[in-house]
Amino acid sequence: MTDATLKPKSVDGTEEHGAEKSRPEKASTVEAAPPPDAIEPNPDLTPEEAEQARKRYLLRRFWISARRYWGGSGDRLAWPCSIGLLAMICMNVGFQYGINRWNRGIFDAIERHDAGTVYYLSAVFVPLVLGSVALVTAQVYVRMMIQRRWRSWLTAAVIARWLANGRYYQLNLIGGDHKNPEARISEDLRIATEAPVDFIAGVISAFLSASTFIVVLWTIGGALELPVAGMTITIPGFLVVTAVLYAVITSTVIAIIGRHFVQVSEVKNQVEAELRYTLTRVRENGESIALLGGEEEERNDLDKTFSNVLKQWAQLARQHMRTTFVSHGSMLIAPVVPLLLCAPKFLAGGMTLGEVMQAASAFAIVQTAFGWLVDNYPRLADWNACARRIASLMTSLDGLERAEQSDALRRIKHGETRGNAILNLDDLSVSLDDGTAVVKETQVEIAPGERVLVAGESGSGKSTLVRAIAGLWPWGHGSVDFHADRRLFMLPQRPYIPSGTLRRAVAYPRAADSWTAAEVKAALAKVGLDYLNEKIEEDAPWDQILSGGEKQRLAFARLLLHHPDIIVLDEATSALDEKSQDRMMETLIEEMPTVTIISVAHRAELEAFHSRKITLERRKGGAKLVSDIDLGPRKGRRNLIMRVLDNRR
Repeated sequence: MTDATLKPKSVDGTEEHGAEKSRPEKASTVEAAPPPDAIEPNPDLTPEEAEQARKRYLLRRFWISARRYWGGSGDRLAWPCSIGLLAMICMNVGFQYGINRWNRGIFDAIERHDAGTVYYLSAVFVPLVLGSVALVTAQVYVRMMIQRRWRSWLTAAVIARWLANGRYYQLNLIGGDHKNPEARISEDLRIATEAPVDFIAGVISAFLSASTFIVVLWTIGGALELPVAGMTITIPGFLVVTAVLYAVITSTVIAIIGRHFVQVSEVKNQVEAELRYTLTRVRENGESIALLGGEEEERNDLDKTFSNVLKQWAQLARQHMRTTFVSHGSMLIAPVVPLLLCAPKFLAGGMTLGEVMQAASAFAIVQTAFGWLVDNYPRLADWNACARRIASLMTSLDGLERAEQSDALRRIKHGETRGNAILNLDDLSVSLDDGTAVVKETQVEIAPGERVLVAGESGSGKSTLVRAIAGLWPWGHGSVDFHADRRLFMLPQRPYIPSGTLRRAVAYPRAADSWTAAEVKAALAKVGLDYLNEKIEEDAPWDQILSGGEKQRLAFARLLLHHPDIIVLDEATSALDEKSQDRMMETLIEEMPTVTIISVAHRAELEAFHSRKITLERRKGGAKLVSDIDLGPRKGRRNLIMRVLDNRR
């Protein structure tokens, strides 16, 4: 969970981010349509049938979102580019036919020793080649532009839904097949949008080529007469029949030997994503691993994960070997078949050399068209796996979105307080997504300027309650009501440090130039980080450079810049020593004496900086609020500081 400036949720359950807005604004996504209905398990199906039904649903779910690229909310260039690509495919088939006719003419001229025709056709060949090359080049450009723009549009749609209403965080709290969403959005979505464009263009090109050159084969080859047992058997269009049979045999063989390709490719992509995730965790937690000396354990974990990758690659290699055996054999045999079939008619004088070569060229084109599945089956399997993985993420987001829109599921309501209270928890119960209670029946009213300490033993639901107040935890019932037009700023135990300059890190989530350099330096100085003032414009990996305590100090500097109305501190001083903790709290209260503070902490010393303490006690069936007391005056230095600050207020 990151620290961020948030608008309290409005009555309709939406929120706005950023300090400059004053009214709640409904979070929007690229997809305006409601999520599709979830597939319900059929108890009559076997586990294998249920899994197949789930996979079919995932592919359908992917297309529900993906096809909107060509709809009213899609890209304005989607249809023009698609129509242009189709036109270029048709024109390219025309050039193929022209070159096919050229083959016939040049070989007939060579057979007749007609030098003039040979020279003429040699000159004609140049514009044919140039035109075909230019057309194919333009076709590649348009095809890749569609892929790029489609990926951009769909990525924006998925990310918008992923970031909306804290769903990127809530996915970590629910079950489902949505592990490693970053890999699904970056890699799987790329393949899922690139491959269909190639497939559709390839299928159209194959269909047009096959249709055109089947006519050529039928016209040139004519009928084949075979003497059998004193009889003559006539096979009309024997070249076409041979081409179709040849393609059917090779496609059937590849489908049989590659029937497990999709499953193997899907598992391979999953273990690759798990390896990336494991490596990322090691990098992000490098300091803790190094301090604990956990390199050997991490190495064992990485070796185990990588072994799974190698195992799946070995299975995928075997699948590729089988399909390559068929496809390469087909490629070697295909050019010879038409020559052998046409040889008897050519030797008998029934065909010219040009017709034989034209038939061989047409047969190769038809065979390539019919063998499209053979050549693209591995990639089709890879697309299948990637489309399902991104659809699994979409399905999990559907569940969260459906829960937000449904009255049947119990969710925490958010609204506005009445009277003088700045925050009101009205019969608030917090539960897991499966209904298990964490905190139940909490009734708290907080006035402006109060500083409330939430205490309780570990596991009593304090942090969960804080997340519900911030709007990140949706499950439960009751309501969290804020005073209208009040901004909330939350500081977690591990502050988020974005990439970029130190100035950007201090200003986050606002832009780096939202405050002047002098204002940023002043905020750093107030939290004891003035020694970093000369480095605020330095772009460095500050998340790795700063210690845990420095990160928490930096988070307090953000508070001073954003100056919110309500602050939620979730163990926000846990990395600081007692003296530094005192200074942070003193500075906070001195700089913002009217701010409302809600703190979750274990340290008893923090009571001196709060005016009220509520205690949660873990019980069977959910934690319960067992006490709500005012923190009376205390002797000692902290109490003196508090009285001085209160007098200044």
